[in-house]
Amino acid sequence: MEPRGMKKWRPFATMPEQYIGLQEIINKQVEVTQPVLTEEQMEQINFTLIEALHTNKKVYLTYYKQGQYITETGFIQFVDSLGNLFIFIDDVFELKNKMRLSELIDVRLA
Repeated sequence: MEPRGMKKWRPFATMPEQYIGLQEIINKQVEVTQPVLTEEQMEQINFTLIEALHTNKKVYLTYYKQGQYITETGFIQFVDSLGNLFIFIDDVFELKNKMRLSELIDVRLA
């Protein structure tokens, strides 16, 4: 039986929550917001994708994912402007990647 007035000592009982909160703050500092592209920029991206598709040229794709800009190189296999998607095969693993056009920030011919 515990003596009266003594509480069970629970070391670091709140640590996980504090840690999670801290981790969120750290992650948010690294995060960037997705830029809003102009109509002209979106048209240029579309044009470059279609050109790369028809000429089978390698492209540098920069896209937005979970608060970060990611750039990959690969080949465009399919573009569906109306369906807001395209398929590219990345250079490194030669995997098919289905992506939304709206996630793209920039496309350049390599």
